[in-house]
Amino acid sequence: MPALPFPKYGLENLYLFPYFQTREAYEQITGQEAPPWNPNRAPKGWFDPKAAQSTRRTIIYEHVLAVNDDNGKPLAGPDGKPFLDILALSREIASTVNIPPKGPGVTNLPGADVPEIPCPLRPLAEGEELAWDFGGIVVVRNKELYENLEHGFTARDRALLRSIAQKLGITL
Repeated sequence: MPALPFPKYGLENLYLFPYFQTREAYEQITGQEAPPWNPNRAPKGWFDPKAAQSTRRTIIYEHVLAVNDDNGKPLAGPDGKPFLDILALSREIASTVNIPPKGPGVTNLPGADVPEIPCPLRPLAEGEELAWDFGGIVVVRNKELYENLEHGFTARDRALLRSIAQKLGITL
């Protein structure tokens, strides 16, 4: 059974860890200053709080959105849908963020144009699937609720449009 009672929802609802868009958001939520930007590492807006204590040098995440290494765009599987893949990170990288400075006057920052490391996700629940939305955005669909959506104009929509047209003096 899907975790959320919506026809579709954003991938961020599956994130295992908090995601920070900016260094300021990181500081506001964690109460700590974000580590200095490292242009030699890929941008990363999340961290695994347990990774630093791990005895393993490499941390494996079973579920992340599969993305193209060159441009960071989501990949399509054999069925044409987005899919999940495995991510392996060193303990040091998994346990810290690497958020580039953003804001006025901060442009063309070295290393910030590299694709971001995707955030690990919880496994898809039964009845959930990944799908493409407008603009190539990946969303999670609740299969049952999504199939029951009315697509296009409903009878109520048409009646409302007729009423508006009549008030405006437009004949159909």
